[in-house]
Amino acid sequence: MNVNRLSSEETYLIVDDDVIFADTLARSLQRRGATYYVANDEVRAVQFCKLYRPTRAIVDLKLVNYSGLHLIEQLKTIDTRIKIVILTGYSSIPTAVEAIKLGASNYLCKPAGLGDILSAFEAKKGNADFPLAEQPPSVNRLEWEHIQRVLQENDGNISATARALGMHRRTLQRKLQKRPMQQ
Repeated sequence: MNVNRLSSEETYLIVDDDVIFADTLARSLQRRGATYYVANDEVRAVQFCKLYRPTRAIVDLKLVNYSGLHLIEQLKTIDTRIKIVILTGYSSIPTAVEAIKLGASNYLCKPAGLGDILSAFEAKKGNADFPLAEQPPSVNRLEWEHIQRVLQENDGNISATARALGMHRRTLQRKLQKRPMQQ
């Protein structure tokens, strides 16, 4: 089997609370000869970043009790040169914009394969020829985006977000547990 080897100069920090996904990604990196560290929470991610100084970080946006957005700031404070790719199954325009503003190199929706992730690290600039959507987003997608924006404005506080949206907290929690509607 011909497996493309990765540069020995690059080291990876994988931060994801989904242990199975993190381990699968780690095995994929290992098969390509990469050095990697796996953290399943933000505390360990910061410790590993301070101790091992990885050059690249693959960070899940939604960790158990934490937002990957906060982790971008912390990792960049430790080493401004670290490249960060955010991975999420809960993508939204507001979180993508904030991730880039905070210093992430790229933002990808799950599922994303190792090739997609590595390409995201290598992207030097935007693509002006990126295909535009053929149709406007669905009402369900717009609702998801709005909820995410209000949630962001309320620093992830579910109760405050539910009040701002004029809905019951449990209703909001049910909506947040669903995957975002595709475009």
